[in-house]
Amino acid sequence: MNKRVVITGIGGICGLGSCAADIWAAMCDGRSAIGVLSGPSLHDITARTGCAIRNLPQHEIERKQALSMDRFSVLAVLAAREAVQQAGLTASDKNRYRLGATVGVGVCGWEAIEQDYRAMLLHGRKRTGAFTAPKVMPGAAAGHVSMDLGLRGPVYGVTSACSSSNHAIASAVDQIRWGRADVMVAGGADAPLVWGVVKSWEAMRVLSPDTCRPFSANRQGAVLGEGAGMIVLESYDHARARGAEILAELAGAGLSADAFDIAAQTIEGPEAAIRACLADAGLVPEEVDYLNAHGTGTKPNDQIETAAIKRAFGDHAYRMSVSSTKSMHAHCLGASGALELIACVMAIRHGIVPPTANYDEPDPDCDLDVTPNVARERKVKVTLSNSFAFAGTNAVLAIKAA
Repeated sequence: MNKRVVITGIGGICGLGSCAADIWAAMCDGRSAIGVLSGPSLHDITARTGCAIRNLPQHEIERKQALSMDRFSVLAVLAAREAVQQAGLTASDKNRYRLGATVGVGVCGWEAIEQDYRAMLLHGRKRTGAFTAPKVMPGAAAGHVSMDLGLRGPVYGVTSACSSSNHAIASAVDQIRWGRADVMVAGGADAPLVWGVVKSWEAMRVLSPDTCRPFSANRQGAVLGEGAGMIVLESYDHARARGAEILAELAGAGLSADAFDIAAQTIEGPEAAIRACLADAGLVPEEVDYLNAHGTGTKPNDQIETAAIKRAFGDHAYRMSVSSTKSMHAHCLGASGALELIACVMAIRHGIVPPTANYDEPDPDCDLDVTPNVARERKVKVTLSNSFAFAGTNAVLAIKAA
């Protein structure tokens, strides 16, 4: 249970770029990819602001496998391939049963669901596509990652709305700590920019009409995006034995539940997750240099998160850097935590804190150093990444310099 777990590869795809390096470069520039959504599939949507992947890279996934994949699974495979390539890892008959995958998903395969419902209800088709069931299941992304990379160890999906990535990564850490696997490919993927999903978020009146401004007094709500982020986790001994470059250490995780409301948050739940994460990682608050906030850009979420951070960190809350990269890649639901973990790893490696873009006006209820608009050079040895979700499920990760 005391095994150290390290990160040896990262991969990502979202509106900011098709690889982790491009995503990081855009973050450092404070460049937002949020814009106007277009396309006939959105029909009568009025909330046209979002963060889409404009050009999906050529993926060369075998046709037989591709026929059974929804978009979120494709994104997961692309990000996982990049992470595994950077880690220099190859599955073989000697190790494949010690290599696993966990992928967090918030809304699963709605693209396939919507295509089938429209075909049947509007156009009179009598049945769904032959692969609809395996396309839409929440565990499909993890299964496709395992098939694409030849991973036969622990493989499963995790779904807890906006905390799905962090829960998947925390669960992967446990598999390594418990000795069930030597390596886990972990992260999250989501592709929610389809009519039914956007329409449901529109009905809740939480979507911004223009852009995402976390912690800014004039913020108007969240913005939905699509993407995937994946990391390669290994036991420290395994990584050292094969001579892998260690990018950072996944030092701890903290999980909690609000047990309060299906949509509204409490302060106590997020605070408990932050404290549990620090304890699991063996850290004190003063050691944290940078916190990547959940920071959705809604009025109550940002205020509650700020209050939870203040409670958990005390006076140090005002001395560390905080930012929300959702201001640039939007809220990618089940993929958000994994994309934000890329920011945490790269902040440690490059000594740069990515900014909270689109920030206009200070909010007295969100009075932390949120790194407004411009990236900041800072020595970063320890970062935390917050994810808080509907149903009050909270997951916080701690990352340390290697």
